[in-house]
Amino acid sequence: MSERVPVLRIGDILLVSIQVDLEDQTVLDLQEDLADQIVARSARGVIIDITAVEIVDSFVGRMLATIASISRLLDAETVVVGMRPAVAITLVELGLSLGGVRTALDLEKGLALLRRSATGAELQ
Repeated sequence: MSERVPVLRIGDILLVSIQVDLEDQTVLDLQEDLADQIVARSARGVIIDITAVEIVDSFVGRMLATIASISRLLDAETVVVGMRPAVAITLVELGLSLGGVRTALDLEKGLALLRRSATGAELQ
């Protein structure tokens, strides 16, 4: 049985902090759990904290892009925070642009980004 990644709630934002090695089943479980919670909690934002992720491969890169796509279809914006420079370099070298995924240096900046984007949306 694979380990589940906890999904925490901060107001209308869901926080996923990846602290475990991402195996295929863990990622599939996370995608399903996150989609269910976005709908159940009417979340408008998802923050994925990858501070603990030291190495990334194309599988992890695709997983981040897939989660962002699922979230967007469910009307929630995704921000990835805590990306290490080596991880960013590897993603670029692998040719993974992570389209639709916004990034911020840390959790605080990620929350601020989602709050600003919600305020901007209300003004339009």
